[in-house]
Amino acid sequence: MLISIVAPCYNEEDVLARFHEQVQKAADELLPLGHDMEFVYVDDGSRDRTLAVMRQLADRDPRVRYVSFSRNFGKEAALLAGLRHATGDSVVVMDADLQHPPELIRRMVELRLQGHDQVIARRSRTGDPVTRTLTARLYYRLVNRLVDVELMDGVGDFRLLSRRVVDAVLSLTEYNRFSKGLFAWVGFPATTFEYENAERAEGRSSWTLKSLLNYGIDGLLSFNNRPLRAALHLGMALLTCAGLYTAWIVGAALVNGVQTPGYVTIITAVTALAGVQMVMLGVIGEYTGRIYYEVKGRPHFLVKATNVERTKDLIP
Repeated sequence: MLISIVAPCYNEEDVLARFHEQVQKAADELLPLGHDMEFVYVDDGSRDRTLAVMRQLADRDPRVRYVSFSRNFGKEAALLAGLRHATGDSVVVMDADLQHPPELIRRMVELRLQGHDQVIARRSRTGDPVTRTLTARLYYRLVNRLVDVELMDGVGDFRLLSRRVVDAVLSLTEYNRFSKGLFAWVGFPATTFEYENAERAEGRSSWTLKSLLNYGIDGLLSFNNRPLRAALHLGMALLTCAGLYTAWIVGAALVNGVQTPGYVTIITAVTALAGVQMVMLGVIGEYTGRIYYEVKGRPHFLVKATNVERTKDLIP
């Protein structure tokens, strides 16, 4: 069985060589069992020498295949490129910063041989700040009430995929991709095991609070239209409340006569309704924007450099 290691990279010049050394060790452990390995590294428009390191690795190891983007297109595009270029019977998706331990690859392969099409590594939250743990649990509890697939807390991109899962994911051509949801959507037999997360070997994570928030919104909007339905329900509820309030005002005027309306009540009502309208317009705008990007049909990424022969399967 040929196993492809797919690793998106962004400014990983300090750690990429060490990462490759460790996945090589994992490959050497699997070689006596009849499994070979290839390494697919995707440079997501890095600003450092990540591409140069990839070229050096490819010169020393013929199993290394690299792809470099013309600019930073984001991790989802890099992951898609890696899956398109992977030729293995199974594909292991992992980060190049060594937070995904390469020594777990053998365990993934063993579980794959038991018949599982997806072998998912679930990170434990041991050692995480309490606020982060509670926020994550609250987010996943909320999202799983809304989306059409189940998203598990602690589960990211670190997983092994069979060839038929990879082909199924590649057949989904939407522009706004949320891979964690796509992996869950395609289904197929899956198993999960837990592992202790490791610290980054070098550098700092590019995931800021803003990018995490945007990623969470993508997960919420990519697999359902319930926010739009919620906007409709909220509008109908506000209309009902307005009708009841109008009836109450008319009734009070008939019984007690016309009174001067309260200034605070009017300002509060106007401000609240304006805020609700802006939120609903934002929700509609998010969906409209996604339609806009889908209709344009632009490629997910553009390749600047690669050592892979160009075929119709590799064109974005």
